[in-house]
Amino acid sequence: MGYTDKQIECKECGAKFAFTASEQEFYASKGYTNDPKRCPTCRQARKSQRHTEGGYSGSTRQMFPAVCAQCGKDTQVPFEPRSERPVYCSDCYTKVRQSNRF
Repeated sequence: MGYTDKQIECKECGAKFAFTASEQEFYASKGYTNDPKRCPTCRQARKSQRHTEGGYSGSTRQMFPAVCAQCGKDTQVPFEPRSERPVYCSDCYTKVRQSNRF
């Protein structure tokens, strides 16, 4: 399929930007069916904003209280602990992971 460069108006800032033939081929290879709506600058700014807000949802991650199975220290983890699996604080988790590598 032959692609030609397109000029698109950014929905954020209104600037015109080129959607090149090679970019169109890349989008098609990934299965994307829509053209980009934002210029590269606005896309990057939006991506940075999502990153600083803690992800796409913008909400903070729910944390659950737990007691470290190694040292007994109170800690918080980003998943709901189950009694059949040990939970570690970040320090002990790092030690356990390193010892399991060898």
